[in-house]
Amino acid sequence: MLRRQGWDLTALLNAAHPQAPLAERNLWLVRLIEWLRHAPLKDDRATAAAAEGSAPATPAAPSAPLPVRRLRYLLRMLERHPDHAKAFAEVIASVWADVDAIGLFAEVGFAPRMALWNEFLGRLRRRLLPLSADTRELAELFELLFPHEQDEQWINAVDDELLERLGLLFAGAPEGDWREEMRAAITVLVSAVRSAGLSGALRVRMDPQRLASRPFRNLATAWEQVEQALVDPAHAGLPARLQYLRGLLDECRAAVRSVPDHLEEHGVSVDLMFGVEQMQARLRRVEELLAVLLAEHPQRELLRLVADLVAVVHERRSIRTLFARHYSLLARKVAERSAETGEHYITRNREEYGDMLRRAGGGGLVIAGTTFMKFAIAAIGLSAFWGGFWAGVNYAVSFVLILLLHWTVATKQPAMTAPALADKLRHIDSDAGLSAFVDEVAHLFRSQTAGIIGNLALAAPMVLVVQLAAWLSLGKPLVGAHEAEHVLHSLTVLGPSLFFAAFTGVLLFASSLIAGWVENWFVFHRLDSAIAWNPRIVATLGATRAKRWSGWWRENISGLTANISLGLMLGLVPALLGFFGLPIEVRHVTLSTGQLAAAAGALGWDVLRHWPFWLCVISILGTGALNVGVSFFLAFKVALRSRGIRLADQKRVRAAIWARMRRQPLSFLVPPKG
Repeated sequence: MLRRQGWDLTALLNAAHPQAPLAERNLWLVRLIEWLRHAPLKDDRATAAAAEGSAPATPAAPSAPLPVRRLRYLLRMLERHPDHAKAFAEVIASVWADVDAIGLFAEVGFAPRMALWNEFLGRLRRRLLPLSADTRELAELFELLFPHEQDEQWINAVDDELLERLGLLFAGAPEGDWREEMRAAITVLVSAVRSAGLSGALRVRMDPQRLASRPFRNLATAWEQVEQALVDPAHAGLPARLQYLRGLLDECRAAVRSVPDHLEEHGVSVDLMFGVEQMQARLRRVEELLAVLLAEHPQRELLRLVADLVAVVHERRSIRTLFARHYSLLARKVAERSAETGEHYITRNREEYGDMLRRAGGGGLVIAGTTFMKFAIAAIGLSAFWGGFWAGVNYAVSFVLILLLHWTVATKQPAMTAPALADKLRHIDSDAGLSAFVDEVAHLFRSQTAGIIGNLALAAPMVLVVQLAAWLSLGKPLVGAHEAEHVLHSLTVLGPSLFFAAFTGVLLFASSLIAGWVENWFVFHRLDSAIAWNPRIVATLGATRAKRWSGWWRENISGLTANISLGLMLGLVPALLGFFGLPIEVRHVTLSTGQLAAAAGALGWDVLRHWPFWLCVISILGTGALNVGVSFFLAFKVALRSRGIRLADQKRVRAAIWARMRRQPLSFLVPPKG
C-alpha cells in the first residue's frame, strides 16, 4: 500500500520535519503507523527478519504481531542513527504540543448529547464522510492513526522491554504536558457526570437512598481537592482525598445502576438507557485516567489506555451495535408485555377451551360483517389510497369491536403467545422444566386451533346465511357473480396467495410490536396516573370516574393499539406498496374464508364440483398456517433474543415434542379433563 506510494522506512525517516505545517506532520504520523501495520512485500522480508533477530530471546518474541516486530526494527534503526532519532522524537513532540489532547481522553466514545438518534446520525456521518489530517484535535487524528480494529491487539502485545526502549527515545520530551491534559480531561468528565446525575430525567429515576449523600453534587469539589494534591510536589493529603473521591465515584455508580430497575417497573426509554450507559462509561474513564496519573511507572497504563481508546473508537463507529444494545431492553419489555397479554390466549383445561371456542365464534360473527363491508368499499371504486384507508378503518373497527366484546380473532394470538412460551424456555435444563415446556406447546397449539376453528365455524356460515337471505328477499346476493369469480381467481393456491399470507403474518407480528411499544410509552409517561389525578380531568369526569377511566385505559391500551394498527396496516400497506409498483396484497385466513363463502353463496352449490373452489380451500388452509406460523416465529425469535436465551438444546426440545406427539397426539387437539 505505502510501498506503491514510494514510502519505505528510509523515506519516512528522511521526511520527518519538526518545522513542517501541522497537517504534514499529522500525515507523516499516519504513514508511519501504516508502515508498522502493513504486511511485508518480497523486499521487506529482510526487515522482518532483522526485527525478529533484534528481539531478545524470549518465548513471546517469535509470535509477536507484525506491527510489534516492525516497531522493534524501527527502534533498532533509530538507536543506530541518532539524527533520525532526534528528528523522529521532535516531530512527535511538536505534534503533541500543537494538538488538543483533552478531547481524546474526555470525549472519544461519548455522545455530545444524551440522545440515541443524535448519536446514530453522528456515527453515520463518521462512516460516510472522510477524515482530514489537517486538524488540531487529537481525537480526530487518533481515528486516522488507528483505523483498524486489530490495532488494539498489537498495541497490547508491546512488551515491557520494547516499551522501555520507546520511553528512552522520548526522554527529552516535556514530562508534565500529558498529565496536565489528563487532569483537564477528568475535570470535563466529572462535570459531565455531575450535570447528567443532577438532571431531572435521570435523578427522579434513581433510588433516593443512593442520593442521600449527594454524590453528584460533591463530585466536582472532591476532584478539585485531588487535583490540588496531585499538583502539589509533596502530594499533601492525597490518600485521604483520593479515598473520598473514589467513594463518591462508587456511590455515583450505584445510583446510576438503580435507574434500569425503575425503568423495568415504570416503562423503558432508550434515550434514558443510552444516558445511563454514557454516564457509566464516563465514570470508568475517570478511573482509567486516575490509574495513569497515580501510577509510579505510567508507561504500561498509558499503553493500556491507548488500546482501550482504539477499541472504543471502533465500537462507536458501529451502528448495528448501537441499536442492538440500546433497543434490547425495550424489546424485552415489549415481549414481556406481550407475554402478559398472551397468557389470556392459552387454554389449559376444557372449561378454558370451551370459552376460547365461544369467544372465537363471536369474533367470526363480526368478521362476517367485515367481509361484506370490504366488498361494499371495493364496489364504490375509490382511489387506491382511499380504498385502502377505508378498508383499514373497516378492519380496525371490526377488531376493536371484537376486543370490546371480549371475543377474539385467532391470528392475533401467535404474536402474543410466543413471548409467553419463550419465557418457559428458561427452565428446560431439568426434565421437569422440559416436560412443562412441552405441556405449554400442547396448550398453545390446542388454543390456536380452537381459535381458528371458532372463527371459521361461524364466519363462513353467517356469510352464507346473509347471501341466502339476500337471494330470498332481493332476488340476488349481496356479493354478485362477478365479484365471486374475482375471489376464486385471487385466492387460488396457484397464485401468490401463500406469499401474501406470509406477508400478512409479518403485519400481524408488527402490530404486536406496536402495541407493546405504545403500552410502554403509556406507562413511561404515566398517562394512567395523569388521567386519574390531573386536576382538569378530575374536575370534568369526577374523581371516581377518572380513576375508573385510568384503570380501563391501562388495561386496554395494548389491545386497542394492536387492533387499530393491525386493521390500518391490512388496508393501507398494500395501497402504499402499490404506489411504489409492488403489487402485494394481504391474505387473512378468517377474512379470506368469509370472501370464499360469499363467492360460494353467489355461485351456488354447483361451485363445489369445480377445482377452482377447492384450490381456494387449499389456499385458505395454507393461509392459516402461514398467518400463524410467520407471526409466531418472528415474535418467538424476538422474545428469545431480548431475554438473552440461547436455545442450545434444540434437538432435546424437538425430541421431547415428538415423543409427546407419538404418545399423546390428542393432547395437541383435545384439552385434558382436569
